[in-house]
Amino acid sequence: MTRLLACVTALAALAPLTPLRSTRAAAQDTSRVNEGVRVGVEYQPGMRPGLVVLPGAGLDSARAIVRRDLDFSDRFEMITLADAPSGTGGSEGGGVNYGIYRALGASFGVELVEAAGGVTARLHDLNASRVRNQQAFGLPPASDPGYRLAVHRVGDEIARWATGTEGIAASRLLFVSGGRVYRVDSDGEDIVPLTPAGQTALSPAWSPDGQRFAFTQFAAGRGSVLVQPLAGGGAQQAPGTAAALNITPAFSPDGRLLAYAHSDESGTDVYLANVADRCCAQRLTVGRFADNLSPTFSPDGRRIAFVSTRAGPPQIYVMAADGTDQELLAPFDYGATGSSNAPEWSPDGANVVFHREVSGSPQLFLVDVAGRRVRQLTSSGRNEDPTWGPDGRHVTFVSDRSGRRQLWVIDVETGRVRQLGTPGAARLPAWSRRLSRTAVAP
Repeated sequence: MTRLLACVTALAALAPLTPLRSTRAAAQDTSRVNEGVRVGVEYQPGMRPGLVVLPGAGLDSARAIVRRDLDFSDRFEMITLADAPSGTGGSEGGGVNYGIYRALGASFGVELVEAAGGVTARLHDLNASRVRNQQAFGLPPASDPGYRLAVHRVGDEIARWATGTEGIAASRLLFVSGGRVYRVDSDGEDIVPLTPAGQTALSPAWSPDGQRFAFTQFAAGRGSVLVQPLAGGGAQQAPGTAAALNITPAFSPDGRLLAYAHSDESGTDVYLANVADRCCAQRLTVGRFADNLSPTFSPDGRRIAFVSTRAGPPQIYVMAADGTDQELLAPFDYGATGSSNAPEWSPDGANVVFHREVSGSPQLFLVDVAGRRVRQLTSSGRNEDPTWGPDGRHVTFVSDRSGRRQLWVIDVETGRVRQLGTPGAARLPAWSRRLSRTAVAP
């Protein structure tokens, strides 16, 4: 208990991150990064189709957001228009010069045209010289707080037209900075504080429906887990968290249950509370001189991965959702690696991401759940606090590679890394699922 409390106190004081959540890092690094600037890594193009966002009149803001969303999906080779003739944007009458864009290496062209109450988006198949898909989307005014999320949904639908897989732009991140929980769009824009100044919040976690988030409100060595609606209204205290220290909450896939770590003089254990009915906190682990924390549900809700010190340094274990069948999940080697912390289960259930110390520095790892094979994702800098994007391919994490702790995103398939600049040091990110139109308040 004393050791765990010291870790939490250090975290609250903005000391180096502790094993309260997981981290992922990048397989590639940048050679030069300026603080607060979004940067990317160039990597060898694969079999991804070339895509160009066509120029046009008006809609400059929407066009820039969609272009960035499609780039950040890592499913396209984005074609720039630096060498393209001016005035080559299209209209429904066949005004797109398909040959020019094919010569630039593009297979798809994305066109945005102003329409009554919003925008018409068209995906041009440049090789077939035809419109492949088009749809009218309603958009609020650009000054409306919901404008950016609405445009992100346009980008996600265009990604689905081109690849068959919906994009992830219409999702958001929570993170902690200066003791407050903030919300930010998936592209690093529109940062909004969600908890008051002057308090210390830790370990934010999204509900599956995107309408609530859970977090620890920490004070004087104690912490309660609160569930806060994003649309406003009072926070509800999770059952069983009124006393002692309660950290690292995680929702079940149906949003009815909340797993968290409860620490008191008898030890630190994983508990499960029914937040839908506001009752019934059940202990799932028995400390026996070990700490158990950082639970994360499998997508089917049947299993929970967590951190335990039962074998010495913290490592990643797994159990059934009722606390039975506890076993080691991620093999480790005391001679080569150290503590493992902050697991998070991937949306497809195939992998768990976490951070593990290598030569005294935390790096991101994946463990294949079926085969128990462990793969290292990063090697440069300190890389912590991983959280999966809704596509199961991108991971946001915290890294000090730019000189201070900032949010970064890695594509685990290509190793591409990009930065999400935040005004202050960031920690403990949590990535939402794709957000429906009614999921969250602006």
